[in-house]
Order: sequence, then structure tokens, then C-alpha cells
Amino acid sequence: MRKYGFSGIIFAALTGLLLFSSAVFAQTIKMQGLITGRSGEKIVLQTKDNPAAVVILTDDTDVGQIEGMLKARSKQMSMAALIPGLAISVEGAYDQQQELVATKIRFKGNDLKQAMAIEAGMKETKEQNAQQQEELAQQKAALQQHEAAIAQNAAAVAANKAAIDTAVARFGQLDDYYIRDEVTVYFANGKTVVDPQYSSQLITLANNAKSINGYMIEVKGYASATGSAALNQKLSADRADNVTTILIQQAKVPLTRMLAPGAMGESEQVGGDEKSAAGQAANRRVVVRVLQNKAIAGA
Repeated sequence: MRKYGFSGIIFAALTGLLLFSSAVFAQTIKMQGLITGRSGEKIVLQTKDNPAAVVILTDDTDVGQIEGMLKARSKQMSMAALIPGLAISVEGAYDQQQELVATKIRFKGNDLKQAMAIEAGMKETKEQNAQQQEELAQQKAALQQHEAAIAQNAAAVAANKAAIDTAVARFGQLDDYYIRDEVTVYFANGKTVVDPQYSSQLITLANNAKSINGYMIEVKGYASATGSAALNQKLSADRADNVTTILIQQAKVPLTRMLAPGAMGESEQVGGDEKSAAGQAANRRVVVRVLQNKAIAGA
């Protein structure tokens, strides 16, 4: 009988332990479960014992679809068929990280169809969600623009009101005056140019005013209530300025006899129904008045 020394015994024991460990790692493992996720060569499998078992794919992994009445045959399949939602059977061995390296994977055709339908539904749902998110973003942007426009319009309305209030306060100080003469100039919709027919009336008014002791001429412009308040405020100002220009340049009214023209915007609407064509036409106007101080008139 051949005798071994102590070192020989130790070597034999270690060799046996390594062979045993290799046999453990090389032991074929079978597993069944549902694919819940995949990233490259890694598949996350939900089994009855593990909700997140990791399966590793390699170039040598045999992937096939079970066929036949007895499920004994299989059709070679691409690894691309391994999608979330697919029920599979896996054979393989654990590596050093205790992750199952698959040597063989099988699945049923019906299970693949169901998984593909689920994936298609999820894709459609994601697309719908993305579209809804985009629509919500567009609606939010439109709402922000609308709110900005409202704020801008509110600021314009406030500015117009302040201008009108100033004009009203200024003209309210004329209670001590008599109205000696008056001409109303009407304008076409959106227009500020004075119709030539009014030039002679304005010149006549100015000439008659010269015979009145201490006279002053008041010019107030207006606009109909259609359109934006800011635009109507500008229209009323431009109309009053153009009438004033005729009084100064053509009728030769001294600047000392002119009150600053007032832009009254949409205030003091006249003509009954201001929404009717006739009502709107009545409000597109400039009123020119010859005023005389009551104290001077009494003197």
C-alpha cells in the first residue's frame, strides 16, 4: 500500500473541496417565472420564491419556443423575444455572484403573444400619456399667455381709466362756464382723419367765438365701445388732436384760447343702443364747445 505524508493528505482534501465547490456552482438549476424587467444581458424574473431573481444571458444561451401537441419540440428564437410579461422556464448554473447564468430558456407561443399584446398596450399607453403630457404643457403655456394678456389688458384699462379720470376732473372744473356754441365732428369706424365737410363748421365756430368776451374752446374726443379699450382710448386722443389742429392752423384760434384736448375713450356713450350701428356711429365723435366764464359774462 502506498503511503502519503501529512502534506499529501492536506492537498488531497483541498482538491476535493475545490471539486465539490465547482460541482455546486456547476449544478444545473431550473427556474420558472415571469419576466418583469430586462437590461441588456440581464433579466429580472419574478418566481414564487424570489420577486427579483436575476438571470444572465450569454451568447450560448439557447432560447426557444415550445411547439407540438406534447410540447416536446422547440423552435429556435431570438433573445429579443424575451420581453417583460413573458412566462419562461430557465435552466442554468449560478456564477460566483449567485446570479443564474442561463444555458436554456423555453416559453410557450401563447405566452409570447400575450406578453407582446401587453407590451403593445403599455407602449400605446405610454404614447397616450406622452401626448396627454404634451397637450397639458401646451394648455398650460396657452393659459399662462392668456393670464399675461389679461394682466396686460387690466393694466391698459387701469391706465385708460386714470387718463379719463384726469380729463373728467379737469373738465369738471368748467361748471362756471356757459356753453356759447357747439359743433360735433363724426368719424368713420377706426378712422381719425377729419372729414373735409367739418372744416368750414369749425372755422365758423372759431370766427363766431372771437366776438365773445373771454371765450375758451374745449375739444373732447370719444370712441365707440367696440374693440379694445386701449385702442379706443388712442382713437379718441387722435381724433381730438386732429380737430384741434384744424382749429389752430386753419381757424387761427390762439393757443391761449384752447383748452388741452381731452381723450375720453369709451366714456360717456350716447346714441341709445351703443351696440347698434347707429349707436356706434354716434359715439365716434369729437365735441367742440365755445365756453365763456360766467363771471365775465355777468360783467
